[in-house]
Amino acid sequence: MNIVLWIIAGLLAAAFAFFGATKLAQPKEKLAASGMAWTENVSSGLVKLIGALEVLAAIGLILPAVLDIAPILVPLAALGLVLIMIGAIVTHARRKEYQAIGMNVVLLLLAAVVAWGRFGPYGFGS
Repeated sequence: MNIVLWIIAGLLAAAFAFFGATKLAQPKEKLAASGMAWTENVSSGLVKLIGALEVLAAIGLILPAVLDIAPILVPLAALGLVLIMIGAIVTHARRKEYQAIGMNVVLLLLAAVVAWGRFGPYGFGS
């Protein structure tokens, strides 16, 4: 199970590093035009904040465990992604963008598995 958790964390880290960097690097108008229509209804600052949180969570899923420096940050980063995905689900539901919710649910469940595993039976202190 430890290997499975590493694989899930690695996939989540890659995905959220990409998603977050995209939100940080592009203006919200370009993001809206590329399919992130929800950005039309929020400030540029909020889009950048979400992007920064996603990049930090991506780093937090891997780096603390690899460096063995505060590995408790790994499940905390996963929990942070769970919260971000809850926000994404609520946002898409309010906008009636139901097709986008499926991916958010998958990412939420994967992050929840990492949080459960690393807080619980497969923590780095075990």
